[in-house]
Amino acid sequence: MEKRLLEFDNIMKENDDIYRCAARTLGLSDSAFWILYAFRMEKEELTLREICNVLYQPKQTVHSALKKMEKDGYIQTEGEMEDRRSKRLSLTAKGKRLAEETVDRVIALECKAFSGMSMEEQRSFMGLFRKYTLLLKENMKELNEKKEEE
Repeated sequence: MEKRLLEFDNIMKENDDIYRCAARTLGLSDSAFWILYAFRMEKEELTLREICNVLYQPKQTVHSALKKMEKDGYIQTEGEMEDRRSKRLSLTAKGKRLAEETVDRVIALECKAFSGMSMEEQRSFMGLFRKYTLLLKENMKELNEKKEEE
């Protein structure tokens, strides 16, 4: 069992490295890459909270990257909201061009890689990976339970 888990961990780390290298090759920080990716895959306007939820990243990490991207002219705020966390953010024309030149290329390559599997392989892969993720999330609750007991 541990040998298979080690193999799985190595595959996950290799995938992380593939994206890290892609971001670096495209001249983007990891955070900027994933923020652009979120805008391209989710919707054209997102709040800070939505971006954090989509990326599974801490608010401060995302906020810092967004501030830099806004300063560089890639992100704009849509209107004023009472709650700053609810401000709608979107890509500027410059941001859309950057996304086209960077993350859109990665998304196309992801689609190409995914299409290298049959529909049955795709369904099986997604089903098993989703099942593992749900089981892992459920089992990780034990960490909080044990911490609360201490």
